[in-house]
Amino acid sequence: MLFITSTTTNYRMPTAVKRILRAFLVVFILGAAFTVLFSTPAQGAPVQGTIDFGGVVTFDTMSLATATRVNTWNSAFVLQDSGSFSGIMPGTNSTMAAPWIFNPSTATPALWSVGGFTFDLSSSTIISQSSTFLDIRGLGTITGNGFDPTPGTWSFSASRGDGGTASNFGFQAQAAAIPEASTVALVAFGTVLVLTRRAKRRKGA
Repeated sequence: MLFITSTTTNYRMPTAVKRILRAFLVVFILGAAFTVLFSTPAQGAPVQGTIDFGGVVTFDTMSLATATRVNTWNSAFVLQDSGSFSGIMPGTNSTMAAPWIFNPSTATPALWSVGGFTFDLSSSTIISQSSTFLDIRGLGTITGNGFDPTPGTWSFSASRGDGGTASNFGFQAQAAAIPEASTVALVAFGTVLVLTRRAKRRKGA
């Protein structure tokens, strides 16, 4: 008669390995949560690049030192552009909102629109103002052409105060990049690798 017997041996996982597995699990969960929260599938990308305008404006006074608003945009056209705006030809006319009140700072929806893009100004700050020079910076959001709403900066400068001032005004898109899922996974792998090496060093010591 043949008897078959079996024996079992209790295997205890080393503490270092347990720590590595726990760390990997935590990093994996955090990476998955980050990806779900911050990734934006099926949506457009943020606007990137710059667009500069030129033209002639009429202020509410005959001196830049006392000007508080642009009453009329006599002309406004694209001078140069880059990035997401590169499809807009220089010389293209831009639609500008009037009046534009910069003192006090006044939110101005659709401050400018061109080539399917629209910029909503939220605030303005006077950087420099004298009888011969006016420099203003602003913040707002640009939308259009399937891109995500993107925060950006607005700049405006004028150097003649005769009531029909030749001016330059421009926009710069500023968008914070969100790490892709592959980047999160790479960070997780690197973290686990570091923890593994540390565990091996402790075991060797």
